[in-house]
Amino acid sequence: EVQLVESGGGLVQTGGSLRLSCTASGIPHADYAIGWFRQAPSKEREVISCISNNGRHSYYVDSVKDRFTISSDNAKTTVYLQMNSLKPEDTAVYYCAAKITGATSVSVGMYAYWGQGTQVTVSS
Repeated sequence: EVQLVESGGGLVQTGGSLRLSCTASGIPHADYAIGWFRQAPSKEREVISCISNNGRHSYYVDSVKDRFTISSDNAKTTVYLQMNSLKPEDTAVYYCAAKITGATSVSVGMYAYWGQGTQVTVSS
């Protein structure tokens, strides 16, 4: 059974930091990319960041560049999203997802497996 489990969300004040974790198991391919997405109320789900299987390639949406950093552990079973200088507009449910074959993609539809999401709330 494929499982993607996010953790690390919570309530933080503007300017604060959180680190989200995404732990993957049961993915039936050794070569997969991980993406972080978020969805705010009444808005579409958007890609925030993604990282290739070998960790050499990553992507950030403009709104989080220089504030968020994606990384993975040596075993590549856990992907982290370090979020600094958080703003109220970062408030959303954050999801991680796995895309089979290791290239990154900004397309929601390219990701086959999804976690349940973790709430991030940034107070002003």
